[in-house]
Amino acid sequence: MPVPVPSLSPRRQDQLIALCGLLGGTVLIVFRVYDNADHVQLWAVVLPMLVMSGLELCRRTRPVLAVSLGGLAFAASLFTGSLLATLIMYTDLLYAAVIYGTRRMSRVLHLTGGSTVLVLSSLAWYAAGTPSGLLVAVLSSLVFLAPVWTGDVVRKHRQEAEAERLRAEQTALLSEMDRREAVGAERARMARELHDVVANHLSAIAIHATGAQSVAKRRSLPADDPLVEVLAVIRENSVQGLAEMRRMIGLLRDSGGGEVDESYAAPDLAAVDALLAKARAAGQDVGLEFELAEHGERGEVPVPVGLAAYRIVQESLTNALKHAGPGLVRLRLEFGPQDLRIAVDSPYRGEPGRELPGARAGLVGMAERVGLLGGSFEAGPKDGYWSVRAVLPHTQGSEGRA
Repeated sequence: MPVPVPSLSPRRQDQLIALCGLLGGTVLIVFRVYDNADHVQLWAVVLPMLVMSGLELCRRTRPVLAVSLGGLAFAASLFTGSLLATLIMYTDLLYAAVIYGTRRMSRVLHLTGGSTVLVLSSLAWYAAGTPSGLLVAVLSSLVFLAPVWTGDVVRKHRQEAEAERLRAEQTALLSEMDRREAVGAERARMARELHDVVANHLSAIAIHATGAQSVAKRRSLPADDPLVEVLAVIRENSVQGLAEMRRMIGLLRDSGGGEVDESYAAPDLAAVDALLAKARAAGQDVGLEFELAEHGERGEVPVPVGLAAYRIVQESLTNALKHAGPGLVRLRLEFGPQDLRIAVDSPYRGEPGRELPGARAGLVGMAERVGLLGGSFEAGPKDGYWSVRAVLPHTQGSEGRA
């Protein structure tokens, strides 16, 4: 596995360039690798090198000052003892002035570099002939023009890359806006479908159950009559379903900038007792009993965890009423410091042809809720029971997800 190399800051890079130039020049001076080594005083070679290495420290922040003073130091080094390290650092100052300076600075360096090459090559041609003029033209172009051209090319590439990056960000922003618009339209369509189909059917069930209760009351049926109890359960469940449906429709219609109707609070573990009471009332006719056991202190449970736990318990009890055989349904809640554990065991009917039809969408929904919170979920037959196990962590993924 490759080890990542930490990148240096621009200031550190400039300091490293200055240090390398200073060390390289010192080595050349120690071995007397410079012009007129026998006739030039040592300070005349060291001083331009020190000035040039100091200017490297401000090659990004003050490019105009650095290249102007660097030109004077380079000219002084030519008349004393020409040092290769001083020459290389001056070309770097020219390159940095084009990269970090203004476009006007780039044009000025092109003009002054071309003029310098023309003047020096003309003087060499006039004094020593054509071969010397051509040699001086090539060498002076490498010193005064090559760094400027290189910096100009690099600067253009950087500007093009920045323009492409901005264009890519704009494209990504437009794509995100289109995606959000499409998601909002789909959510609005789903809300209309839920309102027009499911909510209307629930309303019809509640209305018919209320009418049936009125008929039973007119016929003076006792309150403990099984028919009256069933009608009461049907009406109560349909009314609660309508309330939850209204909340779901409000969530779907909210596209991120609107206000959600908070008149109906999200259910949590405090409503588990009510769920068990309804399950006991509905399971009497099929021989089902329900038992709740809690371990640990309930305390404060995050809202997403409480809502997911309520839905898991609700779906598990509903599945028990639909599919379980006669017997005891055990619900266990374990409140730990880091997670909430849910366990539901219901008598399992494995004989073919006795289970009510289902699409197993409830199990998929429970697994998805647990997965969004970063927990674990498993369900299946075990030792004659249908076992549901869910672990909901309190901290990982539960604070920002519902």
